[in-house]
Amino acid sequence: MKRVCLLIGLFSLVFVTACEKQPERIEDYFLEFATVLKSNGEIKFALDNRKILIPKTSTSYDGINGQRVILDYTPYKADTVIVNRVTDIFTSTIAKNGFPIRWSTDPVKIQSVWVGGDYLNLIIEIEYHSKPHTIGLLRDFESSQVDLYFSHSRNDDPPGYPQTMYASFSLSSLRNANTSTSIPFRFFINTYEGLREFRFELK
Repeated sequence: MKRVCLLIGLFSLVFVTACEKQPERIEDYFLEFATVLKSNGEIKFALDNRKILIPKTSTSYDGINGQRVILDYTPYKADTVIVNRVTDIFTSTIAKNGFPIRWSTDPVKIQSVWVGGDYLNLIIEIEYHSKPHTIGLLRDFESSQVDLYFSHSRNDDPPGYPQTMYASFSLSSLRNANTSTSIPFRFFINTYEGLREFRFELK
């Protein structure tokens, strides 16, 4: 009985002490795909909603103009942000030729695929061991519609472990070739369950 009372008294003391100390607030942060805007050594970041974010202080990140990144930031004031981390991701455009000859269909697992701004963004899972894989976005110019195909080649990479990959493809060439304000297109990607088709609209 004494041991029980002692434990209760100790718990009560700890509880009171914990209640008296105010917990520290964890600052809000965001993770978003963004495009690097670099001019005269100054770096800003354009979100896919076309909002421009300005770092509060200069960062150690020294990317190139147009590079797509995952931006980890904390809002500060208006469009000014505190940059926590910047991670480059695979950045490319629609290939001008190569379909179907260069279309590789090694399967991937889709985590997410969406259109943001003028970009087709993907989060996929690939099985990686040691050899670099090759990916790309090809267009079927023989189609009466705008049909885009995701190409993935393992390049004879041995069986390995799941790795998450982030990729972003510029769709601006579709806009240049079509004056329409809205451009519908189909996107095809081969998965372990077979060929998947997505329908998107470039607005």
